[in-house]
Parts: sequence; C-alpha cells; structure tokens
Amino acid sequence: MPSYVFFHLLLPLFFSAQPVFEEQVIDNNISIGYGLALGDVDGDGKPDILLADKKQFVWYRNGDWKKFVMAENLTEHDNVCIAAKDINGDGKVEVAVGAQWNPSETGNDQQSGAVFYLVRPADPTQLWKPVQLHHEPTTHRMRWMQAENGKYYLAVLPLHGRGNQGGNGAGVQFFAYEFPKDVLAQWKLHLIDSSLHLTHNFDIPVASSRKGLYMASKEGVKLIDKNLSAKKAVLLSLPGIRGAGEVRVGKLSSAADFIATVEPMHGQEIVVYTDNGKNERILLDDNVKEGHALATGDFSGVGRDQLVSGWRSPNKDGKVGVKLYTPTDASGASWQQQWIDENGMACEDLQVMDMNGDGKPDIVAAGRATKNVKIYWNKSGR
Repeated sequence: MPSYVFFHLLLPLFFSAQPVFEEQVIDNNISIGYGLALGDVDGDGKPDILLADKKQFVWYRNGDWKKFVMAENLTEHDNVCIAAKDINGDGKVEVAVGAQWNPSETGNDQQSGAVFYLVRPADPTQLWKPVQLHHEPTTHRMRWMQAENGKYYLAVLPLHGRGNQGGNGAGVQFFAYEFPKDVLAQWKLHLIDSSLHLTHNFDIPVASSRKGLYMASKEGVKLIDKNLSAKKAVLLSLPGIRGAGEVRVGKLSSAADFIATVEPMHGQEIVVYTDNGKNERILLDDNVKEGHALATGDFSGVGRDQLVSGWRSPNKDGKVGVKLYTPTDASGASWQQQWIDENGMACEDLQVMDMNGDGKPDIVAAGRATKNVKIYWNKSGR
C-alpha cells in the first residue's frame, strides 16, 4: 500500500483520537459539593482544590490532598459557591464565597443569599476571616474577572430577581464588586445586567474571539462586554435554544468558537452552537438528567477544545456521570462522545486545570448523591 494512502486512512483516527483519563478519589465523604474552584492556596506553585460544601468551605492540598477548613457555619442555610484567583500577583489565590442558599425565598435578603470575602491568615491551613459584603437574594454563582480597565472584580450572579416566583418578575441583579485596596472597607458595586430571569450560571472565557461574560438564562445566552462602563450587551441569536442552565465557550480553530449549553435549566440536553459561518445547533446528548456542569479544554492536544459535561440524577439508563464530547474536525459539524466516569459521579460541579504541571488539562469534579470529589488525570499521549 502506498504510504500516502496509509496516512490518508489514518487521518480520521488521528483527528478523532480520544483522550485517556485516570481517576483519583480525593474525598468520598462530602455532604453535597455545591461548587468547586482551582488555584494555588498555599503558594507552593501547585494548584489546589477548593470546595463549597453544605456547611464548610474547604481546600485540599495538592500532593497529599489533605483537607483544611477555611470557614464553616457562616449562615443558617447552606453554602453554595466559591471563587478563587490570584488577583494581586503574590502567587496565592484570593477567595470569595456565597452562602445562605435558599432559592425559594426571593424577597427577604436576611433569609436568602450571602457573599463573603475570606481574609487569608498567615497560615492558610487555619480558619480564614469572613468579611460580609452586599448581596442579593438567591446568590448562586460567582467568579473573579478582570475588566478591560485592568481592575479586578467579583462577579456575583443570583438565580432569581427580587420577589420573583417561578422565574417571573423583576430581572436578576448581576453585580460586579470592585476589588478595593482595603478589603475591610466598602466594596464599590457595578450593575452588569438586570434584564434576565433564572440565570443559573455564567462563563468568562479567556481565549474566545468574543471577549465578555456569557450568561445562561431562561431567555437564552446573553453576551456582555467586559468594559463595564460601555454597557454593551446582546442576547445571542441561537436557533432553537430552549433556555439554558449552563454555558461554556470553547475553541474550534483560531477563527471559530463554539458555545455549549445545558438545556433547559437542570435539563436533559447537551447542545453546541457552532461559530463556523453556519450558526448550527447541534444536539450532542439528550440522555442526561439535571445537567449541572460544563467545561471546555484541549485534552487531546489537537489545537481545538473538547467539551465535558456532568449531571447529577440518574438518566434513562439509571446512570449519573461525566462525559467528554470531541469535535471530529475544525468545523464542529460532528462530534463523538466517551464516558469519563460512568455512574460514579453525580456531578454537581466540575472545573478544568493542569493539576500536575505536565501541560495537559485535568478534570476535577464534585458529586452530590455520590458524595465525592475526584480528579480525572489526563493520561493522553501528546
């Protein structure tokens, strides 16, 4: 057989090569595992795992994976979210958290929602000091972001607007908290958006050609300019969207992105919208239940991203889990899927980062009903 024919036959296998993962259980006795963040807590140059559990905010030290409590019992109701990022350049993350998770109470801000900045102690394995900040009811998700002016902000997204019932009523108040020189002083608030309802999650992609904040909502996906003073925002035209609970942006090529969603909120469909000139809606999977997590990353080292999804309730086959979806070429027109964890992770949240410095992104997930935290180490040959 001529060599060029042999190479041609291998091309589909090369471009559709599926990455290999090896799982490690970090903790098999968590309460719920509402939210995850990844970053260097102790300044040793290795990213650690931070977890918002039912009543505790904890971190696991990279290497021995020992668990340390940062704060606990901050509010009457459960904790719900956590954000971690090095924003002052000292090699250690700043941490903010959300608590008082009471989604049915949308009017009483004493009984619903809480936001805290955690002040680092000299020894990060000891308890951190909580500083309470402004909050809206039903505080649900948060992320650190750097705006176009170079300043850092804590973006905090509630689930409902004030006084809402069933996703109807006032729009969600999505605020950015400007990081101050003195964290004990008042933090300046900037209203990002107040037009959407049932805003379950948001993404701030770094590599996207369309820089900004992508909000998943009852109405669909909205893109907001990171220049907070510009007030530029647009509800994206995504054909056939059924509302979205999760949104993540990935890269197909240097010129094209894709937008991934879980539809509807807590829904059963994993969907991708391609940015390849056709603006197609591609249904990747309709056999998940309570889809609750998405992430993107180039796990295969082929120059384009794959998509990870996780769900927390048994699907039609009685299974929970984590799956990977891989575009077979740079157009994003077709995808293949594989299990990463088949029925061992009732996924509440997942995050992606290179956790061991080998240049390959790994996956960290927290399970609700399975009560576990796992790392899926990327063992792909690249």
